[in-house]
Amino acid sequence: MDQHSDVLDNDDLHAASRKQDHIDLAFRSATSAALNDDRFDYEPMMATHSSTLPPVSIFGKEFKLPLWVSSMTGGTEKAGLINRNLATVAGKYGFGIGLGSCRSLLYSDEYLRDFAVRKYLGDDALLYANLGIAQVQQLIDEGKTGMIRQLLSKLEADGLLIHVNPLQEWLQPEGDRFHAPPIRTIQHLLNLADYKIIVKEVGQGMGPESLEALLRLPLEGIEFAAFGGTNFAKLELMRSDQLKMEQSMALSRLGHTATDMVEIINRKGKELGEKMLCRQFIISGGVKNFLDVFYLRQKLHFDSIAGQASTMLKYAQISTEALEQYIESQKNGLLFAQSYLRIKSDPVTHS
Repeated sequence: MDQHSDVLDNDDLHAASRKQDHIDLAFRSATSAALNDDRFDYEPMMATHSSTLPPVSIFGKEFKLPLWVSSMTGGTEKAGLINRNLATVAGKYGFGIGLGSCRSLLYSDEYLRDFAVRKYLGDDALLYANLGIAQVQQLIDEGKTGMIRQLLSKLEADGLLIHVNPLQEWLQPEGDRFHAPPIRTIQHLLNLADYKIIVKEVGQGMGPESLEALLRLPLEGIEFAAFGGTNFAKLELMRSDQLKMEQSMALSRLGHTATDMVEIINRKGKELGEKMLCRQFIISGGVKNFLDVFYLRQKLHFDSIAGQASTMLKYAQISTEALEQYIESQKNGLLFAQSYLRIKSDPVTHS
């Protein structure tokens, strides 16, 4: 533009069509105050649009995005493709992945290729194998815990994720029955193991007693798998007959949300002080989008990333391109949130 000119060069070539869209869509886009997300203060005057997210150093790795693919599945042709798509995108965008239950690999290597995703993920991203607490107890009872180390080696995994699911097993017709408290099994394995261990409960989250017991152990981390995500208790009831589903559905409503667990861990952290040995977390269960990721990570006073399962699965079943598009939307949302959103302070209570 000529510095002496009194007009600007028009670089907005789409203005007319955009303004027409605004007119056409104005009434349809009106929102009710009841839909307001009141977790945040929106501060539009205080920053520029962010272009980069700070890396997150956690679990001995550097994450470019604070995301985690919560444990999926394996053992079918479709599952193998899904896991490869997940690992490919996780490697490209710099976040981690937890495999689905690797139980079948304790019996044979028939489905090994469904789980062997390190070559798609790359060496720099976090990868955890996954076994159920019942299988861990069986290996301890039979003196075969060396098989876990073999499993980690075959998968080139960074550690073992142990899922604990007593409610799911209780409702599953072919489910395992626990003959030792899971916390005792985990303590026993820690005494035997020289690899890293993350513990998660599947689909219902955990209350204060269970969380405190885990926080006192030298675990690599805890994954929430809180109430609000995939509900495996409900899933098992849906596999059963109608009468059993009606009689037992109340059990599927038990649990603790991710927000509950954040508050419990923050409180227990203050109480335990140096006795809190586990200080890294994967927030999962009901984490639907980047606003949930941003909010919960800001609320938790300890190092964390955020996990998703069903949402990742939804796009991974389509293609790597579909999953990449979703991850881009989450990345862009987090960029906006770090610039313009602030977590509202907890309301002051008066006694």
